[in-house]
Amino acid sequence: MRVAGLIFVAALVSGCSATFQQNVLQEPNARLVKGKSVAIATPANGWYGNTEYPGSGRMTAFAARAAFARFFNKSVVSVGCKDLPCLKSNTAGPFDYYVIPEILHWEDRATEWSGLPDKIEVKIIVYDGETGNEVASTLISGQSKWATFGGDHPQDLLPEPLNNYVEACTRRLETSL
Repeated sequence: MRVAGLIFVAALVSGCSATFQQNVLQEPNARLVKGKSVAIATPANGWYGNTEYPGSGRMTAFAARAAFARFFNKSVVSVGCKDLPCLKSNTAGPFDYYVIPEILHWEDRATEWSGLPDKIEVKIIVYDGETGNEVASTLISGQSKWATFGGDHPQDLLPEPLNNYVEACTRRLETSL
């Protein structure tokens, strides 16, 4: 009986936390300096099947801004820009870095009823503001916990991996000086 109780508790606890993965596509090859400026594009909204998730692009951009704002003195989101040329020409810059997020997967499920988790996959590319060269990129994916009681959504999966990425990226680059 105790063993069955322990297995049940272990299964319940393991289902109570979201999981994240990060796949670094390009290791940072230039120096990101804390305290500089960053402009962030707003990606197109995410889709799953035939369902578009209105506002998901904006939520992704502002989650990226929150992560970068912890380390950079000036961080802005350009709601009308989705790519680097637009950011460079349509923001009150110049900026030291330009960030282009892209939603690759956005799946909002009724997890509490279906047991199917919410899922996201977002690609983040950081460009040097002066040269326009790509200095870092990563692919962040996440999946919600299955033991939810409502209120969890894909956008809730963004802050933790974005914060971890920006923090690791700035720390890694500072130590390479």
